[in-house]
Amino acid sequence: METADELEQSNEELILSFLTEGGDEFISGAALSDKLGLSRTAVWKHVEALRKHGYRIDAAPARGYRLVEVPDRLTNLELAPLLATRELGRVMHYEESLPSTNARAYELANEGAFHGEVVVTEEQTAGKGRRGRVWVSPPGKNLYFSAILRPELPPQRAPELTLVAAVALCETLREAGAKAMIKWPNDVQIDGRKVAGILTELSADTERVHFVVLGVGVNLNSAAGDFPPELAELATSVAISRGQPVPRALFAAALWTRLEQWLDTHAEEGFEPVRTAWKSMASTIGQDVLVRAEQRELRGVAEDIDASGALILRTPDGKTERVLAGDVEQVRPRKA
Repeated sequence: METADELEQSNEELILSFLTEGGDEFISGAALSDKLGLSRTAVWKHVEALRKHGYRIDAAPARGYRLVEVPDRLTNLELAPLLATRELGRVMHYEESLPSTNARAYELANEGAFHGEVVVTEEQTAGKGRRGRVWVSPPGKNLYFSAILRPELPPQRAPELTLVAAVALCETLREAGAKAMIKWPNDVQIDGRKVAGILTELSADTERVHFVVLGVGVNLNSAAGDFPPELAELATSVAISRGQPVPRALFAAALWTRLEQWLDTHAEEGFEPVRTAWKSMASTIGQDVLVRAEQRELRGVAEDIDASGALILRTPDGKTERVLAGDVEQVRPRKA
């Protein structure tokens, strides 16, 4: 049963949905009253509440209401009317600030959260990257979320989901006008600089995956000054790349749609379609690279990824190495 606050939010979401569908046209207060089963006074109160949240809604006598501008936030109010997913993001846990979306999602998954539930925040105070690194997460500019997934997979296949996410993310960035590429295994880059990262965390036993927490951070609207000096030459944002800001809610909704589509493909057809798409967007394949893996360094040509997503490296002595994890650095071929 819905609480009073949940009912209020639900009505506001419905009003936003109707106004969004109306586009530039006015929708009469009477029509909204009929659709929601509320008095016109109650509709007006909900419109006023939305205005306090930052929505610009015009009102005209005898014409009704029209949505003019949406605030750049990532709450359910902004995202729900935009979603075209079946499950992903339909239940959303939003916080203004969190230490880490992955940590919160892991807690929720342990408590029984369902497949597709998503944790979203405006700011991470202890954002996590791969191999224990920090993910810089300034407030109100980018997209930070973690999705709870419950795939029917053996644990050894769980790493495939990281590449699924990389493909969905790279495609969405390209649709947004960024020339994104993937550096093995899951760094998404623009012009050789990192724009997004993916961190997956797993709960499993020897036979099956209990759940996967898929964390994604995307630098959408960061300015150059938002990056610390040590990252200034290594990181970028979509806004820096394309010269204009990114509507974050629209991007999030598009990414979740694309991610759900690829998760469905992976579940129905296996890893091969993902592998093919990943290779078509990879900056690593065919390049002379240095791989720092565990306690060793390998140099060679990145020839391929195999059926599990491992990197196949051709070393200078002609042998092949299968690399399961590590950091890849593209290097210039040595001069003869």
